Amino acid sequence: MADSPDTTELKRDYRSTVFLPKTDFPMKAGLPQKEPAILARWLEGDIYQQVRRSREGREKFILHDGPPYANGDMHIGHALNHILKDMVVRTQTLLGKDAPYVPGWDCHGLPIEWKVEEQYRKKKLNKDEVPVKEFRAECRAYAQHWVDTQREQLKRLGIGGDWDHPYLTMDFQAEATIVAELMKFAESGQIYRGAKPVMWSPVEKTALAEAEIEYEDITSTQIDVAFEIVESPIPELVGAHAVIWTTTPWTIPVNQGIAYGSDVEYVLLSGEGFHVLAAEPLVGAFKERSGLVHLQPVRHLKGSDLAGTVARHPMHKLGGFFAKPRPFLPGDFVTTDQGTGLVHMAPDHGEDDFELCKANGIDPVFAVDGAGFYRPDWLWLGGQGSVINNKFNAPDGPICTDLRDAGALLAASADFLHSYPHSWRSKAKVIYRCTPQWFVAMDKPLTHFSPETRAEQRWDNEGGADPVDETQGATLRQLALNAIAQTRFVPEKGRNRIGSMVEQRPDWVLSRQRAWGVPIALFVERKTGQLLVDHDVNRRIVAAIREQGVDAWDPENAAAFLGNRNPDDYEMVADILDVWFDSGSTHAFVLESGRWLEQRWPADLYLEGSDQHRGWFQSSLLESCGTRGRAPFDAVLTHGFTMDAKGLKMSKSLGNTISPIDLMKEHGADILRLWALSVDFTEDHRIGKEILAGVADQYRKLRNTFRYLLGALADFREEEKVGIEAMPELELYMLHLTAELDKKLRHAVNDFDFNSYTRLLSDFANNDLSAFYFDIRKDVLYCEVNAESGFQTEKRRAYRTVLDEMFQALVRWLAPVLVFTTEEVWGTRYPDGGSVHLLEWPQIPDVPADDGRWAKLRELRAQVTETIEPLRREKIIGSSLEAEVTVPELLATPDQLAELFITSTVHGGEALSVEKTDHHKCGRCWRYLPEVEEDGTLCGRCEDVVNA
Repeated sequence: MADSPDTTELKRDYRSTVFLPKTDFPMKAGLPQKEPAILARWLEGDIYQQVRRSREGREKFILHDGPPYANGDMHIGHALNHILKDMVVRTQTLLGKDAPYVPGWDCHGLPIEWKVEEQYRKKKLNKDEVPVKEFRAECRAYAQHWVDTQREQLKRLGIGGDWDHPYLTMDFQAEATIVAELMKFAESGQIYRGAKPVMWSPVEKTALAEAEIEYEDITSTQIDVAFEIVESPIPELVGAHAVIWTTTPWTIPVNQGIAYGSDVEYVLLSGEGFHVLAAEPLVGAFKERSGLVHLQPVRHLKGSDLAGTVARHPMHKLGGFFAKPRPFLPGDFVTTDQGTGLVHMAPDHGEDDFELCKANGIDPVFAVDGAGFYRPDWLWLGGQGSVINNKFNAPDGPICTDLRDAGALLAASADFLHSYPHSWRSKAKVIYRCTPQWFVAMDKPLTHFSPETRAEQRWDNEGGADPVDETQGATLRQLALNAIAQTRFVPEKGRNRIGSMVEQRPDWVLSRQRAWGVPIALFVERKTGQLLVDHDVNRRIVAAIREQGVDAWDPENAAAFLGNRNPDDYEMVADILDVWFDSGSTHAFVLESGRWLEQRWPADLYLEGSDQHRGWFQSSLLESCGTRGRAPFDAVLTHGFTMDAKGLKMSKSLGNTISPIDLMKEHGADILRLWALSVDFTEDHRIGKEILAGVADQYRKLRNTFRYLLGALADFREEEKVGIEAMPELELYMLHLTAELDKKLRHAVNDFDFNSYTRLLSDFANNDLSAFYFDIRKDVLYCEVNAESGFQTEKRRAYRTVLDEMFQALVRWLAPVLVFTTEEVWGTRYPDGGSVHLLEWPQIPDVPADDGRWAKLRELRAQVTETIEPLRREKIIGSSLEAEVTVPELLATPDQLAELFITSTVHGGEALSVEKTDHHKCGRCWRYLPEVEEDGTLCGRCEDVVNA
């Protein structure tokens, strides 16, 4: 029906009186375009130093950065790791602490040397023909290139830090400190030179640390070899053959004995004049491999009966080394899991072999050279190899062929599947190889440092006690295990992981046979073979390296270092240090260095991937315990590995790697940060297209929350605020929820639980604000103000007061997560307000908890919404404002409930029900109310506001 002329004249357009949110903050983020401009402003204004100055004199929190390797572009693991570190630093800074962050890089070692050698090989040049100082300079330049590259990539991620002054292990000062730390080990009697089997890469021609090893399944040749017994206290054994089984045929030319288990049951088998000895439980498998099924047992005996038995090598006719008797030795490591129960001993190529043979006066012979070839003078296969070559070890290869010709090869097949160690750099198989190396003893009691060293050493223990004095006589293993017990681990399972590794680890192999690294800058007296421990000599060496870098360790400087000693009497150690000693020493030249005065020792936290329990965490622990008696950290946080969307390990060969650089170009850094802080990073976690799409949706909702707040707070003034005593019940409830969130977030920061931290903020923004509070109060925001006169109700002032509190809280809480977006948000509201990252943790009003009534009201609201929804789908009502609701219990006044439900009216009744109202619609607020006489006219509230 058309309105009558008189009615039309009574109506007017009230839009100019209604408040409509307005903001320049766009809904579309455009992060890939905006973030670089924000980053440029930060760098120009040196935001890092601004933050440092703002926290000067405050309680410190020190996260010491574990050095990534300066080799290649940043990968997704780098991104996750540095986002987590940045989150730690930013949340601690937000709490008001002085939390500096000095990034660093590991610059020495084989990976870089290997890459430079690759460049040489492409040019058909021989590295060994290049002067070593020139070669090191190329390695230094290569490392610097990738430091600079990774630095820019990490800046782009929004990582805040002292990027102009990172620490590099190849800086001269760092190299000098690493050498000084080595000398402390030497002075306390922990270093020795010995020959024992270590992991050795024939491809890279150097010893490797356990942390440089990865295990892959391979198929090897397994062989059964007969050793003729020539002596035994058991007459029947003489002339019989002891059968050994191995998956490393190349070790047979270095055999020096046979191990048996004293408690193992053995059996002598006989048939057609041929007699063999093997463990009884393994006879069946041996017969199947060898085809000697006709052999039958003729005598059973205990392993201990084999004492005094001697065999001869299958190649004994060659004479020399091979003519020597091969004794039977009792080994507690011998089992009947596989093989024959008799284990051939090659002390050059196995830890158990070495220890057992050493205990029985049998020394290694060093038959295999660094490239994996038998030395030229070796009687059998001299000059041949490589020992890791499958063809060399194959059933038809030279080893098996010679054993077969000698009548000693009983079985051979290239079908044994097992896990085998590989170098993680070259991906080539490694071997155990006995070579002279430098070691740190794990189980030797520490002695005192020299008085000069103690005087110069910086200790930072409470009370000023010298920890080495307190732990006098303790071993490095004991000190490390004690430190582990006193360290906080997040997650807790990290304690057992690193603890079991330290309990079982052998002595630390310090030496590497390469060129690019910190030298083992020690002298050895030629006559005695003893290390020269002279503090004055050490000081001169350290001073020279501080001036010239590692090139200072040169024979031409030997006389200057030694002072009044004769250089001809001393050998300069030519090896370099294990790079894990480099990185394990970083605490000494970063946390204790005058260069970074804002640091302190020990660090509050070390944070790296779980692989670093055997890497940097452990090397830092051992280095610090060996020189300071305790760990260089109070807590260790470990993260898992990033897998693809299917849960598979990322690999270039699989084509499932994801570049964080490409992701930032497509999505922006804040999306990547939100992903990293939303996953349970303490476990292995996933990333993929669909996962990132979900993260982008999560980001969009957070951005829209900020957009609403900015629009709703347009033109907000401090004088608008009202006190808590004047606030409606809903506002008090929302402040209470915010205060509860504050407690949960503080707890999450303390636990480094950033997954919960981020989820709490997302849930609060989506569920408590957007879907609840904003939804209910939008009517008050829009309508309880006269946009023309400026009048607003107390309720609206209270709402905007709470919105301001929430804005101030959310922008701070989310600043460590969405570093660029929150800067954009803050700058939109406060164009001249400086950086959001200078702000501190918000102060939330303490509002007492309600009696649980609001939880019941929210549950009832959800039920009402669910009941209304079918009526909307069926077009019976257009919106909830057209609904009249009956509820079985009035938990508030009908008007309060109608406001809460966003409905027309609410009545009490027997059951929950909804029907369409027959009330008229207010022409300004669009509510359907009994007081509105006709559609388009005003309700009492709107009339009061319009006339104010």
